[in-house]
Amino acid sequence: QVQLVESGGGLVQAGGSLRLSCAASGSIGSIIVQGWYRQVPGKQRELVASITSGGSTNYGDSVKGRFAISRDNAKNTVYLQMNGLKPEDTAVYYCNERQWAFAREYEYWGQGTQVTVSS
Repeated sequence: QVQLVESGGGLVQAGGSLRLSCAASGSIGSIIVQGWYRQVPGKQRELVASITSGGSTNYGDSVKGRFAISRDNAKNTVYLQMNGLKPEDTAVYYCNERQWAFAREYEYWGQGTQVTVSS
């Protein structure tokens, strides 16, 4: 069973930085893509950033130029470096991973970590 454990959330002032980590364990197949999503109450979960197995990255429009996703394969950990944080970045951030195994795709989510940006 794949497990994703996020860490690094917290309270920060506007303009500050945080780095989120997502440690993965229990891989069952080959990774397709890893990413970070966020959600605020009453709204749909939205993509923040993703990185494919080949290293291609994709970012949500609202975070381009401020956030950076990276991966340390040796540690099975994905990071989200968040700079220039704004109050509107306040949300629960979820780690996501999609894997290909047994002729189908599997999707996994972490438990979420709260990020609060004060003005």
